[in-house]
Amino acid sequence: MNALEVVRFAVRGLAANKMRSALTTLGILIGVAAVILLVAVGEGTSQSIQQNIQRLGSNTLTVSQSFAGGGRGGGMGGQAVPAGGGGGAVARAPQAATGPRTQARELTLDDARALADAAAAPSVKSVSPVVTAASQAATYEGTSHTISQLVGTYPSYFEASNKPVAEGSYFFNDDVLAARKIIVIGRTVAENLFGSVDPLGKRITVAGVPFTVVGVLKESGSSGFQDADDIAVAPLPAVQQSLTGFGSLGQIVVQARSAASVDAAQTEISQILDQRHGITGTATADYRILNQAALQETVSAATATFTVLLGAVAAISLLVGGIGITNIMLVTVTERTREIGIRKAIGAPRGAILGQFLAEATMLSLVGGLLGAAVGVLGAQFTIAGVRPVVVPASIALALGVSVAIGLFFGSYPANRAAKLRPIEALRHE
Repeated sequence: MNALEVVRFAVRGLAANKMRSALTTLGILIGVAAVILLVAVGEGTSQSIQQNIQRLGSNTLTVSQSFAGGGRGGGMGGQAVPAGGGGGAVARAPQAATGPRTQARELTLDDARALADAAAAPSVKSVSPVVTAASQAATYEGTSHTISQLVGTYPSYFEASNKPVAEGSYFFNDDVLAARKIIVIGRTVAENLFGSVDPLGKRITVAGVPFTVVGVLKESGSSGFQDADDIAVAPLPAVQQSLTGFGSLGQIVVQARSAASVDAAQTEISQILDQRHGITGTATADYRILNQAALQETVSAATATFTVLLGAVAAISLLVGGIGITNIMLVTVTERTREIGIRKAIGAPRGAILGQFLAEATMLSLVGGLLGAAVGVLGAQFTIAGVRPVVVPASIALALGVSVAIGLFFGSYPANRAAKLRPIEALRHE
């Protein structure tokens, strides 16, 4: 009996129980589709995060408060001449908590002013002190919208954080010094408050305080559940006067002169803040510096692990589908014992019986795998939980290969059992 005849008998056997074959195939289909789709979601999440990090630029650093050093200290700051800034991953983590603990000092405008000193920090291009007021209610002529993030900062923030203005303009140093209540809004804020109306020059009320719109930011897109365009940026003193008070800064965004000078800028920032905050010897630092490059490496490793975990979880359904194949093939062998006995009695070799049942199991898994791959790729065309899935070709090949291997592996026991049946015993079977 040649291979073509073995396949023909296998197809005939599967067609005899269409519903059973379809349900068995469904188990493999779900498993393969789940693997492809979940890996695509993981890859899409990874790429989205990477793109958001890259938007901030490779030469930006973010200095933020670390509370590992002890209790919170005071931090009132006066006005400073505007400088510039950016944001990123932990490059200078706080030292081990085993060292002496110092009274933590908050970041102030004086700290930002010190970092902007060209003599002390020649590798620093700009410094942008930042305060953030979250979830601020904004209204315009009866229309309201809650702005997810209202940022108070200096003009250099727009370049450092890669937030170009698409319409109008950003504010300038004079606006900061005069504490003018002007604002640059993101695309989401503009659409929700103004619709088709041109927002430039219009006055909106934020938490009861009037601000005049002078610009609209270029659309950035969303990352998962976070809308990067649901943002507004205003001069630092205007936000402090109206919303946050003249307390400590949320962070200081620093832009190095180039990507190559990031490490030098980081060292200079550490030296300046250590001196200003009294950090000596093994004392625990009360601040941390986030580096874009370090963050990108960390996120890449974390998302790769996340993607593998998603694929592994989905692969469990493939295993369940394989067990289903074993169960169905055992039932099939039992039902067709008499047929097997007749075929053996008229001279069918053991290999033909073994090949037929292996072919049936493999065909079930292969058809299920192909249909599952199609469903997985189709499902990846839709946004899932705010993430645009990105199909990984390797996941398709791997899922199909595993599905066929499952058919061979889980079908081998029932096939071998059928092939070992003695003709006389098979013919006596009722």
